[in-house]
Amino acid sequence: MPSLDLPYAAEAEVSLSYDELEVLRLQYEKETGQKHVSVQTRFNYAWGLVKSPQHNDQVEGVKLLSDIFRQEPTRRRECLYYLALGHYKMRNYREARDFNALLLEKEPNNMQAQSLLQLIERADTRESYIGMALLGGVAAVGAVAIASLMRRSKK
Repeated sequence: MPSLDLPYAAEAEVSLSYDELEVLRLQYEKETGQKHVSVQTRFNYAWGLVKSPQHNDQVEGVKLLSDIFRQEPTRRRECLYYLALGHYKMRNYREARDFNALLLEKEPNNMQAQSLLQLIERADTRESYIGMALLGGVAAVGAVAIASLMRRSKK
């Protein structure tokens, strides 16, 4: 788990409680039943889903935010950070970096986006090292297996 030494990025590791998310879900479902869901309700629910510890919720939150981003030009700026955050939490680091870069392009001094970028870079680097270690392990096992087969075939 990343260190929370980045004050603005602390939000990346804090989830809503089940009850908090349920309040947002009920409001969203109520408006859906009335055949009109306000942009604010969709955004609030998407925000809550992105902050959920459940991967499926995060996916749904990113989908809702993407829809808002496309349909509501006035809400794009606030969607960018949460799209970056959602992709970060789902370990889609390239997409997280892309959305965060768009936000930093518009607001280069945005401390929240700057600290999220540091989290994204740390996580991406850590996963790269893990991937290299796994690949090295697989290569070593493969070399041992080949050597063993070669020894057997000489007998």
